[in-house]
Amino acid sequence: MLARAVTFALVGLEPRRVEVEAHIQGGAPSLTIVGLADRACQEAKQRVRSGILSAELEFPGSRVTVNLAPAELKKEGSGYDLTIALALLAASHQIPRNRLAEHASCGELALDGRLRRVGGVLAVADGARRAELERIICPYDACAEAALAGIEPVGVRHLSDAVAYLRGELEPPEFVIGNGMPRRRPLDLADVRGQERGRRALELAAAGRHNLLLGGPPGTGKTMLARRLPGILPPLEEEQALEVTRIHSVAGLVDPDQPLIGYAPFRAPHHSASTAAIVGGGPRLRPGEASLAHLGVLLLDELAEFQRPALEALRQPLEDGELVVARAVGSVRFPARFQLIATMNLCPCGARGDPGAHCTCSAQRLARYRDKLSRALLDRFDLVVTIPRAHALDLQGGPGEASEAVRSRVVGARLRLAGARPKRTASADELLTRAVERLPLSGRGRAKVAGVARTIAALAGSDAVLPEHLAEALAYRAPAELATP
Repeated sequence: MLARAVTFALVGLEPRRVEVEAHIQGGAPSLTIVGLADRACQEAKQRVRSGILSAELEFPGSRVTVNLAPAELKKEGSGYDLTIALALLAASHQIPRNRLAEHASCGELALDGRLRRVGGVLAVADGARRAELERIICPYDACAEAALAGIEPVGVRHLSDAVAYLRGELEPPEFVIGNGMPRRRPLDLADVRGQERGRRALELAAAGRHNLLLGGPPGTGKTMLARRLPGILPPLEEEQALEVTRIHSVAGLVDPDQPLIGYAPFRAPHHSASTAAIVGGGPRLRPGEASLAHLGVLLLDELAEFQRPALEALRQPLEDGELVVARAVGSVRFPARFQLIATMNLCPCGARGDPGAHCTCSAQRLARYRDKLSRALLDRFDLVVTIPRAHALDLQGGPGEASEAVRSRVVGARLRLAGARPKRTASADELLTRAVERLPLSGRGRAKVAGVARTIAALAGSDAVLPEHLAEALAYRAPAELATP
């Protein structure tokens, strides 16, 4: 007796069709799983047996072989439990095979037959839609996530519910999709006192999607400013929201109640994070922090404390907007078009740039500190700003301009940049040419300055990039405080 059920394996972010074949034949009772299954998948034997018995169904009392095809594709995780159980029940004539063939399925089985959600449900549902399957059977709390793929989900809480549905004895329950907005309000720029230059740089970074490096002594508000960037970014468009949600789904980070991520993601890994944690990879080739920040913000607080290989690995996504993780078994591509926001002290002791403190770092120690950051990485920052210590009067003043007002200007500037971009006047072109000759501007640096100048013109509502716009953009190149003395 042979029966088949369909699910999907994930290779990076892409679903690959997997047919779960269950064959029951004579012999001593046993359950064997073949098809390059990892340990978590092999352990499904105990979960499936216990789940079927807990649902008061009959477990086959003879030799059972389960094949996960194609055999050369590695199967990882516990998401195959439900599909294996349904294939076994169909092979033993406890559910109709033709009805099962119309559905995909995924989910982990508990020992008592309950269903637990797994990561990557959105990608699996998208694979089912591409395969022209009508529905997907999944845990009830994953219904809203699966529905985002444009397929009808059948949410079940227990294996017995899935069996009753396939027998035509139960209708799937209704579910509610969230609105895609964050549960918590983002931090507001009104909390920042003073720091007008830093606020201006943050607004430019948001309007032009520029990378920003904030340097300065400790306690001046660098991290406080950086963490308020998501609050002035516009919401994602529908297609962008689905792309971001798909990445977070594969990583298992989707909120079951509000799976759609309709806002710019914000990721802030600790400086002890490994290269694989930042760019992705690992034994199961999962997206890293750079991909989780796709179409959002990646904050690297205390930039110089990160491992240099991890920082250098960011150079490719900063240019290409994607990451290619290659292993001996193959390679996967992860989207990684993010805004890089970084903060750092100007020296190891932190006193450099603070008129009220004395720097005790030797020239050798300062040189070692600078060597942690390559010139190629620093050249990829569009805006480099030093944040001075705020004056007492600024700290005692009232709230600054709120994020909502800044966001409205950012949205307007992005609309202007998406249409007819402002072009440089002849005098602005002449100023840029002189700057390239007199300043250490690389070809990339020249393009960065021109891009920032366009953003400044767009925020000003100007139809052309004037010399004053270009002069301000040049002021955001690496300042003297960040140079090696």
